[in-house]
Amino acid sequence: MSIGHTLLGLLESGPRHGYDLKRTFDEKFGHDKPLHYGQVYSTMSRLLKNGLVEVDGIEAGGGPERKRYAITEAGITDVQRWLATPEKPEPYLQSTLYTKVVLALLTERDATEILDSQRAEHLRLMRILTDRKRKGDLADQLICDHALFHLEADLRWLELTAARLGKLAKEVRSV
Repeated sequence: MSIGHTLLGLLESGPRHGYDLKRTFDEKFGHDKPLHYGQVYSTMSRLLKNGLVEVDGIEAGGGPERKRYAITEAGITDVQRWLATPEKPEPYLQSTLYTKVVLALLTERDATEILDSQRAEHLRLMRILTDRKRKGDLADQLICDHALFHLEADLRWLELTAARLGKLAKEVRSV
């Protein structure tokens, strides 16, 4: 995820302080990985330096001055470009799990145990996500669906690999 673009997008609704940006980001996108304040302020400094935001006001408080940031026309254009650019699909061709299976076969270990323990871990996470989805709002349901669909694809791969394990063992050991 592009944190900079996300913060820029949040600024399109109006100027905000860094604290407000962090809070809104965490509410909308950071359920599982909230932003650190330092990350927000370093990102805002970079966006300011690049002319994508400007300081809309400075307020004195009990602590350090609070800057209020506003998006610039260049920032709006940058967000539009980012939103219109498709994300590169991740083909997972360098899978750690695949590497573990092949290494297990090469070293005469039981690759079935690796597949079984991974399947159990996927199912455990799927149960957690399904429970979260059941209790969540629409946004939470959609992000959980996204994760669940990826986990389901992984499970299909685990089953296919388990069914082909004997043939794979012959191929990798003959090289």
